[in-house]
Amino acid sequence: MRDKILKNAADLFLNYGFKSITMDDISNHLGISKKTIYQHFDNKTSLVEAVTLHVFENISCGIEDIFSLKKNPIEEIYSIKQFVLENLKDEKSSPQYQLQKYYPKIYSTLKKKQFEVMQECVKDNLTRGIELGLYRHNINIEFISRIYFNSMLVLKDKDLFPLSHFSVITLMDNYLEYHIRGISTPKGLETLNKFITSYQS
Repeated sequence: MRDKILKNAADLFLNYGFKSITMDDISNHLGISKKTIYQHFDNKTSLVEAVTLHVFENISCGIEDIFSLKKNPIEEIYSIKQFVLENLKDEKSSPQYQLQKYYPKIYSTLKKKQFEVMQECVKDNLTRGIELGLYRHNINIEFISRIYFNSMLVLKDKDLFPLSHFSVITLMDNYLEYHIRGISTPKGLETLNKFITSYQS
């Protein structure tokens, strides 16, 4: 039952937001009593924390699976973007932004976990891109990996990038192209242009 509650609560939170969904909404959606939910979670905050960790672990495992395929580093970046957006419901409710606003302690813990995972993944991607001649050999991997992580966080700032002006997918696509063009060799740019052309078609 705990896993069922987590999965359904995650769907509701990601689609409608952490703030707007109540314990009543979750119990009605599942067709169970609130008492049953409280047998597994002390309160809404503990449920939000568990859901956040659940979603993070699922996405981390999916990213690891993509990395294990050892795709072309540029294709790999876009594959991860697509996977993450699908698992976050295209971030319709701005989950990370809401988490930061209404559950700052949980957000802080999540941010640390995300940083650890992304640093490892991005550094690996950059290293392989250099080895394959797609990224410039003189880029500072440590610097770029940290800029990349923080830029991803900034894209989720709905005050800076309101959904009325910027769709999540457009933001991601524009940033990834910006990132890759900034570090690519001519070979990398050729690969990127081919990928963008096929991706758009």
